[in-house]
Amino acid sequence: MDSRPRRDDDFEHRFTIAIDDVSEQTFASEAPLAGVVAVVGCDGTGKTTLVADLVASLRRRGPAQRRYMGLVSGETGDKIKRLPFIGIRLERYLAAKSRRAQDMDKKLPGVVTAIVMYLFSVWRVVKVRRMMRLAQSGVLVIAERYPQAEIPGFHYDGPGLTADRTTNWLVRKLAAREQKLYVWMARQRPTAVIRLNIDADTAYARKPDHPLTELRDKIAIMPRITYNGAAIREIDTRRPYPQVLDETLRAVDSAIGS
Repeated sequence: MDSRPRRDDDFEHRFTIAIDDVSEQTFASEAPLAGVVAVVGCDGTGKTTLVADLVASLRRRGPAQRRYMGLVSGETGDKIKRLPFIGIRLERYLAAKSRRAQDMDKKLPGVVTAIVMYLFSVWRVVKVRRMMRLAQSGVLVIAERYPQAEIPGFHYDGPGLTADRTTNWLVRKLAAREQKLYVWMARQRPTAVIRLNIDADTAYARKPDHPLTELRDKIAIMPRITYNGAAIREIDTRRPYPQVLDETLRAVDSAIGS
């Protein structure tokens, strides 16, 4: 009998990191990832601008790069929109499905959408592994957003599927495997997490295209996420931007050593 692994087995090995061996109750025992600092926060806190300015300043001292760790929304959504012919419609479809999946009072969408959501989570694993290799090469990585396994929902950078919201056996299996993916990713905790804080009214004034209820929900959830015990520095982004940037730079210096 041919003992060589099939292509689909190789895919599972390469992109799911042997997740069947990861317990959902596993907490971080490894040291934080040296050279990785995550910047997280609700929409409207100015993450993208802040991270870009952070990296520009840090590059004066040595190699530094930005890595976007989000999924459908934000940078990835912009890339999908640029696909020829189907880009805009595909991005709208995926964003709508993602929003529906965040409503914890509803059952999960159908099998096809669940598979798409699972594959997005697999893609996030790939991004985490690339980020880790970059940091291991000596580059300071500033991660915009960061995966976590504590709160479900892509809007919080957590799992998009939850097994108790469906009776479909395949979706339940995908949800269980996706949870293990996020447990593995959460174990790769950064040296520090810079959490950007804001109130809902200010966030909505900056991002009027986002539903106010969604912003309020995310602002309420964010403080509950511990990022698996990572060191967290809180930054109030309602202050003038130069102050926010200066305090964030000092927080990064404190975390990694100036």
